[in-house]
Amino acid sequence: MAEIHRLVLVGDLNQFGFLFGGKLLSWVDEASWIAASLDFPDCKFVTVGMDKVEFRHQISAGHILSIRSSLKKQGRTSVTYRVEVYRGKIPEEGILFSTCVSFVNVNEDGEKKPI
Repeated sequence: MAEIHRLVLVGDLNQFGFLFGGKLLSWVDEASWIAASLDFPDCKFVTVGMDKVEFRHQISAGHILSIRSSLKKQGRTSVTYRVEVYRGKIPEEGILFSTCVSFVNVNEDGEKKPI
């Protein structure tokens, strides 16, 4: 499992004063790509998809988020990571957001390549 942390800043908020969903999706994509790249350092991964995207709680400026990524599935050319987002170190509110992110390993021409 890999874990990174993010501080939610005012510039990360939407017009209603809560974390912009696209910002969180970007952080989740980056965190899971880092986990995959650490687990498979010789691979060149590109994101191919995320499964269900459901925001469960509002997130405000000043919150510190923990983004945890763990390998869920490995195929011949792809990997899938389960990603869970919590507030702070102790997940008092439970999971704020979760999804699975899939990556495929590619060669220099962008074609699928075995892991």
